[in-house]
Amino acid sequence: MKPFMDKDFLLETDMARHLYHDYAEKMPIVDYHCHLSPREIYEDRSYENITRVWLGGDHYKWRQMRSNGVEERFITGAAPDREKFQMWAQTLEMAIGNPLYHWSHLELQRYFGYNGYLCGDTAQEVWDLCNEKLARPDMSARNLIRRSNVTVICTTDDPVDSLEWHKKLAQDESFEVQVLPAWRPDRAMYIEKPDYPDYILQLEAVSGIKIDCFADLIQALCRRMDFFDSMGCRVSDHGLAYVPFAPASGEEVDEIFRRRLAGGTVSAQDRARFTTAFMTEVGKEYSRRGWVMQLHYGVKRDNDRRRFELLGPDTGFDSIASQAPISELADFLDHLARTEQLPRTILYSLNPGDNAAIGTLIGCFQDGTCAGKVQQGSAWWFNDHKTGMREQMTSLANLGLLGNFAGMLTDSRSFLSYTRHEYFRRNLCNLAGGWVENGEYPQDEKALKKIVEGICYNNAMRYFGFERPE
Repeated sequence: MKPFMDKDFLLETDMARHLYHDYAEKMPIVDYHCHLSPREIYEDRSYENITRVWLGGDHYKWRQMRSNGVEERFITGAAPDREKFQMWAQTLEMAIGNPLYHWSHLELQRYFGYNGYLCGDTAQEVWDLCNEKLARPDMSARNLIRRSNVTVICTTDDPVDSLEWHKKLAQDESFEVQVLPAWRPDRAMYIEKPDYPDYILQLEAVSGIKIDCFADLIQALCRRMDFFDSMGCRVSDHGLAYVPFAPASGEEVDEIFRRRLAGGTVSAQDRARFTTAFMTEVGKEYSRRGWVMQLHYGVKRDNDRRRFELLGPDTGFDSIASQAPISELADFLDHLARTEQLPRTILYSLNPGDNAAIGTLIGCFQDGTCAGKVQQGSAWWFNDHKTGMREQMTSLANLGLLGNFAGMLTDSRSFLSYTRHEYFRRNLCNLAGGWVENGEYPQDEKALKKIVEGICYNNAMRYFGFERPE
């Protein structure tokens, strides 16, 4: 029997162990999509205890605690932090086969030096150890980032954001890691949301442009893109239920927009037409500016309306959606490609059943401008577990060029989540090493080194156009 999560965890062959320990393990991390707070990075936040850093805002853990019958007061409520941690420890011991089990123990090993296992019986010793170490200066937000060997971080930022903390970080020579904004204009696109007219007033105020029509909206967004670009932004990101393609005339789109600003309602068809026009215009701007467009889709949000109304969004009530027509996504990409205005694009579907469809679609829109211009993103959200990662990479290898893959993203609000990159890299090396051991790829050290180091770090640095650290 293999030891529990030792240095060769997930590495099943000699070649897998070689690829990981000699190549992947030493590579830095580029965190091109996350939800870290730039303010907490600038202020170099420290955490009072392990509950604050582990359970605050982590809806992955919240879902599992609810599945274990834990009352909400121990999850998002006012129960003492020690009691919340106990409930998480008791939940974790039931999570056999779940990535949270692996992630949690990788974090305990790498950041706290704890090589046992967390359960209800060991909760007190883990609580004491972690809290003792969290009190040390080397466990602050910046030092956790340094210890994780991160060189670039892209946060997730709304067009109306002042980017105050990014400005301060850019001027702070004591912190060597690049912290860049990433453009997430969902609130400007979600025309059906109740607060949409109020949001447009915010956009007016920060852009200095009166927004009375659709053209004004795009002009205001472009002005904000200018500002984001000046702050080093190179990445955009969109969250959609699906990527629609429902072309409409300029007059039709303008009428939909004006009606909504006046307090009117919009139909599902109106939303599809408006979203198509919106995504077309911003996509052209991304192409002009050299930004990458990320499309996250295939999610059904806020399914438990009662709990959503009580706790708000991003609290653990989202799921995979099954209706994300690949044909409309294909037509949208084609619409931009026809005029040579398709930016570098990464497609992420939350539905793993879309892997093969994406794998065939990305091959339709490659050109000589860069390797892997249109990419399939890494296994995301409900799929970033061992099986999901293996299936996504295998599908991409079968239908595309895995060697050009931009690799793992963190997609987290926690400064301890960088061990997810280790988890990904171990799965990558096990997969590739298995192919070599099975005679499906030669033991070509030069090529294997390039592939592994590329997927771990180099490809993303090239693809996004980030400057390499000195």
